[in-house]
Order: sequence, then C-alpha cells, then structure tokens
Amino acid sequence: MNRSIFQTLKTKKELIPLAGILSMAAIGAFSFSVYSLLCKSDVMINKSGNPEPWENIDPSKPQKLLTIQQKWQPIEELESVKKLMK
Repeated sequence: MNRSIFQTLKTKKELIPLAGILSMAAIGAFSFSVYSLLCKSDVMINKSGNPEPWENIDPSKPQKLLTIQQKWQPIEELESVKKLMK
C-alpha cells in the first residue's frame, strides 16, 4: 500500500503515458494561469484599488490569445462623452 509513484510506474508501464499526459496538462494550465495573471490587462488581483480598470486598457493591443484581422477605431460620440465625464 505504501508504494511510491515511481515504483508503481516501474511495475505498471502502461500508466506512463497517462501520467505524462496528465503532467503536461497540469503544467500547461498552471503556466497559462501565470501568463494571464502577469501579462493580461483584463485580469485583476486588487479589485478595490482601481474602480474603473477598463479605462487603462490599450484598445490597440489585442486582448485575446488569437486575433484575426481585428481593427479598432474609436467612436467619436463615446470619446466626447468620456471627455465630458472627466
């Protein structure tokens, strides 16, 4: 009952691909979480420090992992309203 994981994998070699796939999935999920936390502007840790975080997002920088032919153009009415609100 007190076998280690490596001893189990040595005796049951058919579990090695399963352990490899699960390990790669866990590493991928963790690394994407860290990437999103550090590099994405729409992921926030401190919600109370900035009540309007959408104002700091650069609209010319794509927010998705994959963006295909997306062009951003400012809407003049919204820009004028934003200037009046400040």
